[in-house]
Amino acid sequence: MSHDDFPTADPAVVTCGLPYANGDLHIGHLRTYVGGDVYSRALDRLGQETAFVSGSDMHGTPVAVNAEQEGVSPEAFALDWHERYAATFPKFNVEFDNYGHTHDETNTAVTQELVRDLDEAGHLYEKEIMVAYDPVDDQYLPDRYVEGTCPYCGAHARGDECDEGCQRHLEPGEVEDPESTITGNPAEYRERTHKFFAVSEFADYLSEFLDRLEGTSNARNQPREWIEQGLQDWCITRDMDWGIDMPGGEATESLREGGEAAEDDLVLYVWVDAPIEYIASTKQYSERVGADAFDWEAAWKEGASDDHLEGGEIVHVIGRDIIQHHTIFWPAMLEATDHAEPRAVMASGFVTLDGKGFSTSRDRAVWADEYLDEGFHPDPLRYYLATNGGFQQDVDFSWEKFAERVNTELVGTVGNFLYRSLLFAHRNYEGGPDADAPSDEVAARIDEAVEEFAAAVNDYSVRALGDAVTDLARYGNEYIQRNEPWKLVDEEPAEAERVIYDCVALAKAIAVLFEPLAPEKSERLWEQLGEPGSVHDVTVEAASEGPAGDLSEPTELFEQVEDERVEALNEKLEARVAESKSDDGDESEADDGDENDDDAESTDDTDMTDIEPLSDDRISFDDFQELDIRVGRIEEADGIEGADDLVKLTVDLGAETRTIVAGLKQLHDVDDLPDTKVIVLANMEKAELFGVESNGMVLAAGEDADLLTTYEDAGPGTKVK
Repeated sequence: MSHDDFPTADPAVVTCGLPYANGDLHIGHLRTYVGGDVYSRALDRLGQETAFVSGSDMHGTPVAVNAEQEGVSPEAFALDWHERYAATFPKFNVEFDNYGHTHDETNTAVTQELVRDLDEAGHLYEKEIMVAYDPVDDQYLPDRYVEGTCPYCGAHARGDECDEGCQRHLEPGEVEDPESTITGNPAEYRERTHKFFAVSEFADYLSEFLDRLEGTSNARNQPREWIEQGLQDWCITRDMDWGIDMPGGEATESLREGGEAAEDDLVLYVWVDAPIEYIASTKQYSERVGADAFDWEAAWKEGASDDHLEGGEIVHVIGRDIIQHHTIFWPAMLEATDHAEPRAVMASGFVTLDGKGFSTSRDRAVWADEYLDEGFHPDPLRYYLATNGGFQQDVDFSWEKFAERVNTELVGTVGNFLYRSLLFAHRNYEGGPDADAPSDEVAARIDEAVEEFAAAVNDYSVRALGDAVTDLARYGNEYIQRNEPWKLVDEEPAEAERVIYDCVALAKAIAVLFEPLAPEKSERLWEQLGEPGSVHDVTVEAASEGPAGDLSEPTELFEQVEDERVEALNEKLEARVAESKSDDGDESEADDGDENDDDAESTDDTDMTDIEPLSDDRISFDDFQELDIRVGRIEEADGIEGADDLVKLTVDLGAETRTIVAGLKQLHDVDDLPDTKVIVLANMEKAELFGVESNGMVLAAGEDADLLTTYEDAGPGTKVK
């Protein structure tokens, strides 16, 4: 790994979190898979050697429980979903170089080898823990086989997660009043020996790793809190039959010889073998195309060759609910076994409906197949998911917002420029307008778009990739309108031809740069331009090369979404959601996550039903600059007589000390507030509250007034930018 700007000399691997083989895909899931596909294609356009891999997550108790309910084996159940996913992704132009699954021979072998290496290096140990046991049915009850009461909030909880209450991840033995989900029998706790991975030993390494990590800021910032609180070692085994066997210490030699020895009745926890599928899938790709085409060892193993001493450029594209696994557990495993660490983690926000999380169990979702069944092309959805807000932000989906983006940007901006330019060129110039090269102005604007495209890749911003294209098309519309070639055809035919040649050159650049977001539409545009080969095979250098093909008569690339269509779609969705509410109540769950959604630890305890949709109203950067936001330190805090909620704060803002009134009395211990660092809007208008003049506003999040603060040591008066 180089940390140089892309493209680099090292091979890159882009991965997407593994979809859990347990249910249908909806567009919330698709956000990360589309994002990964867009980013992988963009690397290809830059000339970066890239493998895009993923696979289905087949193991874990939810698969075993649901398979048992359907009367089939866990393998048959999971394979059925795996095959559905493998068929669905290409329908959205998500094209993995390899899509495997965690139960195949490659992942089984790689997983057991890696775990054996962990054991031999002294990073695994045994520990007695309490595990739920059904004395009537005579079996241990891991994870989803047990339910009871959450020890933290008292809500009903599953064996591995308080899904109806505080959303905490629960370790084996924590749930109170346990009972079997299989038989309904009361369960008891019995001591059981399990294997643990000593993650805590890697705290210093992980802290340094996060300093190096690229990608989205949430992937870097969230894990720091866990490290500061003290890392807990991970239980990496489970009492069940479905999974990859835990290689035993006595079995090391047997495993080297290809044997299948395992510890008694223990399989590896699903979060051990799931990320290892990234390596296994890359290996399968190399075996298929040959190491000369892509060398998986050069990408994943440190010191694999003289040219790749630190491995390749590993980029993980995931949902934010599995950040911990990819920034703590997984890099610790890689470091312990001499594998390359990830260069970047891109963690997406959720997709919501009216501010509420998608719910697969309650049918509150826009399903992937449903979108296609409505007759929509996949590329507009790809564009919408990739560009509607920053990648790590939550996005509230509505058919109105989808239609607005399609009609305004794809039809009104990109499509309008392409169709009017190519139609004029086709009708007025047989075979296309002729010129030696684009004008200096247009060539410079295309080069600028290419630079914006490359910057977006290196900033890990799929949204900026789309902006580079729409801004170029917007320039094209302005350029053709400014030069009015239809007026020049008769009076200045040479000038008219030059202008239209420039427009065709812009269209070619759009085809190249838009390929990652709209691959099918870009290929169709490439064919209309008469360019040789496929747009999927060219790099960004082709964007700056003048058009050379024979133009065909163009057709419009994007279709308007009419208001009547939106109304009909809303009626269908509202009726289905209303029906699901009447069946199950109006409860909500946030299940946008991708890899192992049903087994993942929740890293966000916020109930998605309480989150308001993001505002579509934007402010300019200049407007933001007018906000004077400073770091402050509370020096004194006193309740205000006669006010139930208000506290009088004396806040040090570096250059001066201010009195600020804040509604914190019912939500914070007033005596604990002094010495707390806070974030203050310093140029807020003054206001008098209960006879006290308030000169600023302390910022806090949510109904519980979670005070905003700083991670590092920024002192009072430091400006927030």
